[in-house]
Amino acid sequence: MPLTRDQLAQRAAQELRDGFTVNLGIGIPTLVANYIPESMDVVLQSENGMLGMGPFPYDDEVDPDLINAGKQTITEIPGTSYFSSSDSFAMIRGGHIDLTILGAMEVSQDGDLANWMIPGKMVKGMGGAMDLVAGTKRVVVVMEHTNKAGESKILKECSLPLTGKKVVNMILTDLGVFEVTPTGLELIEIAPEVSLDELTAKTEAEFRVREPLATVNV
Repeated sequence: MPLTRDQLAQRAAQELRDGFTVNLGIGIPTLVANYIPESMDVVLQSENGMLGMGPFPYDDEVDPDLINAGKQTITEIPGTSYFSSSDSFAMIRGGHIDLTILGAMEVSQDGDLANWMIPGKMVKGMGGAMDLVAGTKRVVVVMEHTNKAGESKILKECSLPLTGKKVVNMILTDLGVFEVTPTGLELIEIAPEVSLDELTAKTEAEFRVREPLATVNV
């Protein structure tokens, strides 16, 4: 069975480490905030000027003035700090973010990322993605394996405008987990009840399989 959005977020949360400062992109990555272990000290940073985001609020906790960069209502943790967007981007560009988890439209086998526009469709801008992939120590992409037409989103080469070249370290999809290595993609985990044949048929990019191949544990 392909992983659900929540299961993808759970798997992405396994990439967190104690003491990390982390930026979560729009979409599935925002759900990662709900799966941070209580015993782990992780601080979430947002481009709009917040350090110390908590999980999504319950209905009776919503503060309409407290939002993340994707304009979703959020909560704060003890010690949360607020600052200008320019200071927030200085943190990103200065290499102070340990991990960013982003969505994607396409990823290449070399770790190129396209996640900000489809030609011919209106876009408001790239947002912080270009800065995040350039300034963050580790970039993890979380996405569905194929697009709505059933076409692979893990490609030999991206066809959409790039956010960054050779910037992705790991790809998490609803079918499996890939490490992006200097010698190409390596499949390290596969979703439960998904066959290697199915995953291969839905992947345009070339990849090798780590043996023994683990099953995604969520």
